[in-house]
Amino acid sequence: MKLVTFGEDRRVGVLDGEEIAVLDVPTMREYFERGGADEAGERVPLAETRLRAPIVPKKFFHTAGNFREHEEESKTVDWSHAIAPWINFFQNVDAIVGPDEPIVYPEHLTEELDYELELAVVLRKPGKWFSPEEAMEYVGGYVIFNDITARDIQRGEMKSGVFSFCKAIDTFCPLGPWIVTPDEVPDPHDLAMQLRVNGEVRQESHSGRMSVTIPEILSNFSGLTYSAGDVLSTGTVSGVAGFKSPEERARLYLKPGDVIEAEIERIGVLRNPVISWQEGHGEPPPPRIRPWGADAREST
Repeated sequence: MKLVTFGEDRRVGVLDGEEIAVLDVPTMREYFERGGADEAGERVPLAETRLRAPIVPKKFFHTAGNFREHEEESKTVDWSHAIAPWINFFQNVDAIVGPDEPIVYPEHLTEELDYELELAVVLRKPGKWFSPEEAMEYVGGYVIFNDITARDIQRGEMKSGVFSFCKAIDTFCPLGPWIVTPDEVPDPHDLAMQLRVNGEVRQESHSGRMSVTIPEILSNFSGLTYSAGDVLSTGTVSGVAGFKSPEERARLYLKPGDVIEAEIERIGVLRNPVISWQEGHGEPPPPRIRPWGADAREST
């Protein structure tokens, strides 16, 4: 099944061809908390509504460094800390946007806006302290996540060995276009992955290139206690702009007017435009913030 959230009132349904079969449940999170829902007897033409982010979880577990190829490409830049498997932090769920919703470029905060294609897992039931062998019992579906990142902010944050703000700014969490249930994804480690900007391929890989498996990732972080409907990302693949040569970065960083298409086999395509702060908010951006990572003595 393809589970969707749609419309201004964010109803829940199942995509059936060109129609949505409405489900008798108020939110997608409650769908997983209940263990499912019945059809409400109403159908809505897909062409007459708007898909939204399929779920706003209670917790969004952000894991990183799980693809060896991304770990390797990160070594091309002289950052203070390495990117390696088992990085974890929580994403800001208020930053979630859905398919075709804009990513608003905060020009006062960053000049290095980057993309990161990721496969994310939706938890179908609560769980804590389970083994990798038990992990797939907790998977309720898969969804595409585009981990938008301000690299200049990240570079500064990593001087302390942590990063979070650079990925948690409003609209930096595109998620969608729907949740695909496990019966349609027999092997989540056998999926082609590709991200395009204005039609140009920027990232191209395969979910089988993870250094650690999805069951291992789910088990490892189960000590943090999962709730039904929680989302866990699995890390990006190689090809991000921030780890290219300085000359390439200038061309590849995202700009207002760009359109990003994040695609994963068997799941679909998550499309989002990038717009300026002026277009997104109807006013110029606030004054420029002091660059992250600048010497603290500059502010004294």
